[in-house]
Amino acid sequence: MRVGCVKEIKNNEFRVGMTPDNVKEYRIRGHEVYIERGAGLGSGFTDAEYEAAGAAMLDTAKEVWDKAEMMIKVKEPLPAEYPLFHENLILYTYLHLAADKPQTDALLAGKVKAVAYETLIEKNGSIPLLAPMSQIAGRLSVQEGAKYLEKHCGGEGILLAGVPGTPKANVVILGGGSVGTNACKIAVGMGANVTILDINIQRLAYLDDIFGARIQTLMSTDANIEKAVKEADLVIGCVLIPGKSAPKIFKKKYLKEMKLGAVFVDVAVDQGGCGETTRVTYHDNPVYVEDGVVHYCVGNMPGAVPRTATIALTNATVAYGLQIAGKGLERACRENEVLYSAVNTYDGRLTCKNVADSFDCYTYTDPRTLCK
Repeated sequence: MRVGCVKEIKNNEFRVGMTPDNVKEYRIRGHEVYIERGAGLGSGFTDAEYEAAGAAMLDTAKEVWDKAEMMIKVKEPLPAEYPLFHENLILYTYLHLAADKPQTDALLAGKVKAVAYETLIEKNGSIPLLAPMSQIAGRLSVQEGAKYLEKHCGGEGILLAGVPGTPKANVVILGGGSVGTNACKIAVGMGANVTILDINIQRLAYLDDIFGARIQTLMSTDANIEKAVKEADLVIGCVLIPGKSAPKIFKKKYLKEMKLGAVFVDVAVDQGGCGETTRVTYHDNPVYVEDGVVHYCVGNMPGAVPRTATIALTNATVAYGLQIAGKGLERACRENEVLYSAVNTYDGRLTCKNVADSFDCYTYTDPRTLCK
């Protein structure tokens, strides 16, 4: 198969969909690989390294899109890339369609076979292609939150861990999945007072077992969230329903009850955000203030650490990508039914139920009836 990878064009996105080592894996199996010149520079990978691995380097993104039967990216295509879609193209990347109707329409109109990292769910319920970025985003959320609690950054001027004789910061984490757990690890490690809320009592029991008396666990109810955020210095939104828009559990009304200069980090912003006051920001202008609360809502948080993030992501994506390239999407799905969960659009049909449920205008089609 002809496999392509282009430079990401999202604002301040420095990750890349393939490393030179990935190129070698595809080339060993007989695939042709086309890389846009400069695609890997933001992550520290030179064109010479890609060429040494066996890639053909092309000067423009259009050349790569035109050549590729399978395009491997990191972030969702932006409107400037929609005209480059072509029928039967396999697009393998993060899509987050529930928060992006124009992209959904473009993929359907282009009859693209769109395979989304974030909706691939393994038989044990894990989300392996989202997990590495969840780990990074969770850890970064505390790091960034601590930064914007500094007074010169607009925060209330509090140190997460405090020092002897001063109060520690109160960190409230909404959601106890992979993002929330990783945020909790860092917040606990930095010495903050941590409260984590989730709707799953078994998950709370697990978190209580691993963190013990160092955290407070609470059921995620409107009443508990409202009480917790009143005393919070840093609130981190980590809510995820794979493929669906994130529920708005952090209400606008809470802001007036919160501390002046408190910080809200919405890691769920890729899926529309879990805050009623959330709007997407970028690394070059990451925060805004609403009712005295600093909001950090960067839509590609792991892009801030592209070297780590690219290696972590491609470690997870390459195995599934090789299955698709080696067998074609249809046979790969038949032989590994887990892949059906990642197929979001196919031949002009919407094939992810959670995306369809997030809109009123699409009909869901089971991908098993199409990928034959």
